[in-house]
Amino acid sequence: MKIEALIASIFFISVFSFAQENNTQKNTLNGQFNEIYKTSNSYQTYKVISKNKFLELNQNVLDSLKELKNSIVEKNKQLSEKGNTIKTTQENLTLTQIALHKAKEKENSISLFGLQLNKLTYNLILWSIILGLLLALLYYIFRFNRSNILTKKAQSSLLDVEHEFDKHRKKFLEREQKLRRQLQDEINKQRNI
Repeated sequence: MKIEALIASIFFISVFSFAQENNTQKNTLNGQFNEIYKTSNSYQTYKVISKNKFLELNQNVLDSLKELKNSIVEKNKQLSEKGNTIKTTQENLTLTQIALHKAKEKENSISLFGLQLNKLTYNLILWSIILGLLLALLYYIFRFNRSNILTKKAQSSLLDVEHEFDKHRKKFLEREQKLRRQLQDEINKQRNI
């Protein structure tokens, strides 16, 4: 009994599939033309088609053409939209590339007194200024030390000269006092005489 049920179900499935394939073939335009050709009558070398079948076929052809035209219009719209999307994407890509280029330039440059300088140029200028200031500082330290040494020597010489001058002045005062005493003694001798 199970075998009979299995055979019956396989038979019904195959008949149903054949009917669907046959039905799909009849629904296509080619299938409809074949069906009309098969069912039409022959007269000499001509085929006679009934008006109803012709009108039905005509309507189906017009419907198919209309559907194809609508499909073509829809595809053209989609192509146009895709073209616009591609164009917009290309414009965005161009703008992004320009922005990227500007960002890279900005990243690789530094603004100094309103001028955009390459980082290498900026570094060269900065280190040249630092080196120049360092050299100037060393020069002024050298000059200060030299001047300081000369000043100390001059102060030392001045102290020596002042000391010598004090000695000389004291000697001169002593000599002058001695001469005045002698002069006074002479004046006193002259008066006493």
